[in-house]
Amino acid sequence: MSRIGKQPIAVPSGVTVNADNGVFTVKGPKGELTVPYNPALNITNENGQLLVTRPSDRQEHRALHGLTRSLVANAVKGVSDGYTINLELRGVGYRARLAGRNLELTIGYSHPVVIEPPQGVTFTVPEPTRIDVSGIDKQLVGQVAANVRKVRKPDVYHGKGVRFVGEQIALKAGKAGATGGKGKK
Repeated sequence: MSRIGKQPIAVPSGVTVNADNGVFTVKGPKGELTVPYNPALNITNENGQLLVTRPSDRQEHRALHGLTRSLVANAVKGVSDGYTINLELRGVGYRARLAGRNLELTIGYSHPVVIEPPQGVTFTVPEPTRIDVSGIDKQLVGQVAANVRKVRKPDVYHGKGVRFVGEQIALKAGKAGATGGKGKK
């Protein structure tokens, strides 16, 4: 039995759920999400907890069991609490600012880079070197944050660039030369 799939999902107050014909719909204070799932699986609401069950121990049902439970749990958490990913800019002169809904990055190119958020995702810039990407869809928030990071990945020699808060960059050593950096004799 899947260890993740058999765990119940607590439904917070103010959140309504509906599982019907392969589509799971959840509405909460932050919005509404729909999650498609394999109709062979069963999602039941018992005493304010969601349970995902599978019809058999066939390989395809076992594979879908934990996945479906995780996707449903992410949707329930998203409409009740939301998701936020924090990014930071490292580098001299690197900064971010909001231009309406769009994010404008000055990160060492000859021009500012403008990123338009998709529907359901918002950018906030609490300080010029921090960016917060937030929304209710965990997958979409993570993809947008990865796309922002991809604009200027952290440099492996100096560590300059866009990185997730708390991300450790393994820096490479610079050139040492054939004589160990002491010059020719």
